[in-house]
Amino acid sequence: MVSDLATRYADGLVARSKLVIVILLLVTAGVAAGAVVNETEDAGIGEFETGSEEEAALEYVEDNYNTDEQVVTQIVVRDKGGDVLTRESLLESLSFQQDALGNESINETVADDDFVGLENAVGIAAHTEDRVDEFEERGEELGERQAELEARSDVLEEGINESREIQREYEQLNATTDETDPEYQEGAAELEAQFEAVLEETTAAADLDDEEADEYAQFAEQAREIESGLFVIEQTTDDPESVDEYGELQERLEGVYAGATVGLLEEEFEALESDFEALEEDREAFEESDGPTLAEQVDALEDRSDEEVEELLADVLDPDADAGDEDPAEFLPADYEPGDTEADSRITFLFQADDSGEDEDPEAAYEAQLEVESLFEERFDDGFVFGQGITDAASSSAVGDSFIIITPVALVLVLTILAITYRDVVDVLLGLGGIAVVMAWLGGLMGWLEIPMSQLLIAVPFLLIGLSIDYALHVVMRYREARAGVLDIGDERTDGGVARGIRTGMAVGVSGVVLALAAATFSTGIGFLSNVVSPLPAIQDFAILSAGGILATFVAFGILVPALKVEVDRVLENRFGRDRAKSPFGVSAGPINRLLSGGVVLARRAPLAVVFLAFLLAVGGAYGATGIDTEFNEADFLPEDAPEWAKSFPEPFAPDTYTISDDAEYLGDNFQDPDSQAEILIRGDVTDPATLPAIEDTRQSQAVAGNSTIDSEPDGSAAVDGPLSVLEDVAADNETVAEGLEERDTTGDDVPDEDLEGLYDLLYDADPDEAATVLERTEDGEYESARLLVSVRGDASAQSVADDTRAFAAEIEDGAAVTAIATGGPVTTAVVQDALLETLVQAFAVTLVVILVFLTVLYWVRHRALSLGAVTLAPVVAALAWLLGAMALLDVPFNSETAVITSLAIGLGVDYSIHFGERFVAERERQESIHDVLTATITGTGGALLGSALTTAAGFGVLALALAPPLRRFGLVTGLSIVFAFLACMTVLPSLLVLRERVLVRLNR
Repeated sequence: MVSDLATRYADGLVARSKLVIVILLLVTAGVAAGAVVNETEDAGIGEFETGSEEEAALEYVEDNYNTDEQVVTQIVVRDKGGDVLTRESLLESLSFQQDALGNESINETVADDDFVGLENAVGIAAHTEDRVDEFEERGEELGERQAELEARSDVLEEGINESREIQREYEQLNATTDETDPEYQEGAAELEAQFEAVLEETTAAADLDDEEADEYAQFAEQAREIESGLFVIEQTTDDPESVDEYGELQERLEGVYAGATVGLLEEEFEALESDFEALEEDREAFEESDGPTLAEQVDALEDRSDEEVEELLADVLDPDADAGDEDPAEFLPADYEPGDTEADSRITFLFQADDSGEDEDPEAAYEAQLEVESLFEERFDDGFVFGQGITDAASSSAVGDSFIIITPVALVLVLTILAITYRDVVDVLLGLGGIAVVMAWLGGLMGWLEIPMSQLLIAVPFLLIGLSIDYALHVVMRYREARAGVLDIGDERTDGGVARGIRTGMAVGVSGVVLALAAATFSTGIGFLSNVVSPLPAIQDFAILSAGGILATFVAFGILVPALKVEVDRVLENRFGRDRAKSPFGVSAGPINRLLSGGVVLARRAPLAVVFLAFLLAVGGAYGATGIDTEFNEADFLPEDAPEWAKSFPEPFAPDTYTISDDAEYLGDNFQDPDSQAEILIRGDVTDPATLPAIEDTRQSQAVAGNSTIDSEPDGSAAVDGPLSVLEDVAADNETVAEGLEERDTTGDDVPDEDLEGLYDLLYDADPDEAATVLERTEDGEYESARLLVSVRGDASAQSVADDTRAFAAEIEDGAAVTAIATGGPVTTAVVQDALLETLVQAFAVTLVVILVFLTVLYWVRHRALSLGAVTLAPVVAALAWLLGAMALLDVPFNSETAVITSLAIGLGVDYSIHFGERFVAERERQESIHDVLTATITGTGGALLGSALTTAAGFGVLALALAPPLRRFGLVTGLSIVFAFLACMTVLPSLLVLRERVLVRLNR
């Protein structure tokens, strides 16, 4: 009954081939339009939500903390065996920074902090030292001027005093001697001469000009006049202080003193005071400034000799010096010894802020990184620039170079194998056309169903190409068998073994293979579609698109290609006289036939040995899979440099030089990456006095500080920023916070252990922006949580970072009554990847179970063979176990990336096994001898399977030569999947079928 259905289907398809072609081309156009009508977007890994506490914690942090969204570019200056801390090297880096900031494209993306490096620390120190020296020199100069003015004022005051003394002597002379007395006249002349001499000496000593001297003389005369009045009062009364006039004269005398001293020097005193104020303003402005410009830093270093720069460098790198917010040693490699003034490398960070791209992606910043790299390479012989934009560009370039190298090789291999298999250009073109139809359906389905592109979907087109090649070969080879008259001797349409005509050949061929195609399509499609119940949207998309693509493959090669081939062959034979009757691959005598016949010998003579060996290999593979690396490391995706043989290629095939993978490893081994951080969210009573000591004890503990993925400070402690580090940074510039920090440290270990709430209040008052990066304060002033930023190795796997960060959090919980949750980018990546891998494994297990159930029901309904479904699926499971074992041996990780690729082993394995099983059952009904059955099955279907396996394995396996690790892994795993699926189908399956036949024979006796 089922066979009759297949026959009617084939006859109808052949009879209405033109109508079928028109309808399917129109349908294809309609489906493919979805790729244009609805453009699909990329779905990043962050869209795979698992609902974990780590993801919830990260979302909480983003909602309640002041998080830094800056892009970081890392610039490493290196001189292996040399010194990058010389005056020349530091100046070269500062000049490079000037060039970079002078570039408009770069400057537009620069954040407030811009460049931060050791060269800046030294340049700032040099400029600061110069300004301090300048302020001291100006202060000393003003002090000298002040002393000089005060000395001149003292001279002028002394001159007034001497003038008064002379006037008093004069008054005494007047009181004791008559004016007509020669002695009086002689004494008066002598006193006048003394007075003139005092004036002359005073004005000269006080450096007065003529105008000032005349004014001073007037003050001196006033002083003499006042002194005369005072003398007269003193002579007429015993208590001159009681006389009003005496007090008035003294007040006038004070005015004379003021006028004769400060008054005369008023402009100079005012100028001095103004200069003092200017000095103080300049000093305050310098202290409050954001620091010197790059030009000022360059000038400061250029004004110093090599020896002076080295002395300054030693002061900057002194481990006992107050480094402020930044420890200069952080810019030096991990093997740097504190206090040394030589190093073979150093790092500088460029902080960028950009949200110009789609979804606020920093596209401009990434493009600017490439320009920074270009400027860097113009100035430095060794070193590198590292950033996300650079790694993206390198990866993209490596993929392009890989395809430039691989595409010709793959095309030659694929076309050669297809040419050998088909031995007909028209059939090759029809097969490629069918693949194009399948790809059009795939793109259209993604558009109409609005399925975003993600890393999980990368295997789908390759799975469909593999199925397409296989389907095409089975259809064409079965058609050729039918036309050759070797398919079914008892079919009246072959007229005793000689096929007549194209339509009858296609009808017989399609009727013999369509059930296998349908069974493979339905079982594989339903198997993948069963994962639509997954809670992960990405898995649902993978299931729907895989099932839809598998259906498209059947439409293309089960309907369209047979119809097209009928029409094309009729035109070629009827109009151009070209004979379109070709021999099927592997059926006629030859090396391929002999190769395939080897499987017959194994299955007949030693089926148990073959099955046992396959079982042992499967067990070994399964055991090896238990130790396979399941970690997800982004460093594994960085391109590696091409081998020497590839570099010898002429243009345009010669690849670029790629050092990005080595650069990432060097960064991880030597420097802290400010852009690679895990986080810990601490909740509960974060103001408990035990909280900060618990964090600090954990940071200092050997278990954490000596960790392989958490960066270390120069003192060996873990590199972690949190409330304490922010308190210390703010305290360096704020006396109130510094005093509060010291007052609340009752144990003298520099860790506050009482009244943390009050201390946090001081921190928020002093610098609320910085405080909000590590502490969550509600509107009511309550502290709900704290946040730690853990610096981790950028080249470490996400799972390793997650494990180490969780250990850190657990130790904090042991020391304080709080909960600590590990989170952050690497941690959530590990959680998502682990969940994704677990879900994929479960999904593929469900796929295999669904396929098993379907095949069991199918073979029971068609052949009343309950065990045939399990027998057909067994080679697929064996091939999957072999694949996992091979991945373990080759150190290929089994993570969410490679797990998706292993779906090829399931999809193609099921397809191969169904075709083989269907052919075996059909041949068993027609022939008595098991040898004849195996021969017809293996050489008939086996030829199509061999051609399919060779084509897909060669086409995709050649990707193992790629420069990009993802492509290389894809090629390796894909090639192994196809080879193992084919070998299992051609060795294990026939042996199992033979053993099953023997068991059934014994049971029926």
